[in-house]
Amino acid sequence: MNWYYEITWWEYGLIGLFIFFYILYVIRTTRKAKQMHSSTSGLAAKAMIRFIYFSLLMIGLLGPTFGTLRKEVKAVGRDIYLVVDLSKSMDATDIAPSRLERVKYELTRWLPNFSSDRIGLIIFSNEAFVQCPLTYDQNALRLFIETLRTDLVTQSSTDLAAALNLALKQHQDKKNTSTQKQAKIIILITDGEDFGEEAEQVAHKIEEDGLKLFMLGVGTKTGGKIPTTHGFKQTPGGKTVITKLEAEHLQLLAQHANGQYFELSRIQNDIPALTSTVSKVEGHLQDTRKIDISSNKYYYFLICALMLLVIDIMIAVTTIHL
Repeated sequence: MNWYYEITWWEYGLIGLFIFFYILYVIRTTRKAKQMHSSTSGLAAKAMIRFIYFSLLMIGLLGPTFGTLRKEVKAVGRDIYLVVDLSKSMDATDIAPSRLERVKYELTRWLPNFSSDRIGLIIFSNEAFVQCPLTYDQNALRLFIETLRTDLVTQSSTDLAAALNLALKQHQDKKNTSTQKQAKIIILITDGEDFGEEAEQVAHKIEEDGLKLFMLGVGTKTGGKIPTTHGFKQTPGGKTVITKLEAEHLQLLAQHANGQYFELSRIQNDIPALTSTVSKVEGHLQDTRKIDISSNKYYYFLICALMLLVIDIMIAVTTIHL
């Protein structure tokens, strides 16, 4: 028999408390019986029943696994490029602690959902660069994500077209693609400012080539300030710059590519919906295996414990005889 969980100090603590309080109960009941000159014949039976069903509950809690179950496991692969905006507007604090920091946090939590897929990372502002090529190594990818900063790229205007073009070329590169049947996905993460002139044309090209484009808009429509070393970013006229999420632009771009738009803001988190949508994209079947797995049989022990609990309730210990 194997165990789903290892016994810890918490289980040892429960066992210790049960034994301690039950010993107190037995001592108190025995004393009362002697004072009343009564029999405690039922006490031993109840003690035995309680120790048994408590032990059964503890065994069920640890998740006993025995026997085998034949299960078919399919490995379905996709090629996914995360395209992350590193323009200065991503430092805005309308989403705590900042737009970029929140994106980094969500992406590190998102990665384990796609362990059988190759994932790459592209960063951009007015130019786009491959920060990490397609890889199965999620530890390396996580490290690249954690080190993302807006000062990694030159800052001027933001060009979504350049980023989408680079992602498209990477997917089209035969040296970079394991199979022509591989599902190809682009996830563009940006606040949508400085839309770029050619982005719509590239979006149409992405659809024509059979790629999936998903947009993740980051920020709020009310906007936020952009921190600098001397306070907040200002216009040449001295006014504080307020950067806002341009959701309408991103929604339009997603429509041109026959894709979908998702949002990450203070009150809205579409990451679970994005995860579900990407998971539904049919990838290339890489491998199918049948494996034997142990089955958690905790419910057998739980049912037996409940039956003994009912018996325990029905047995009464008589300490006073009239």
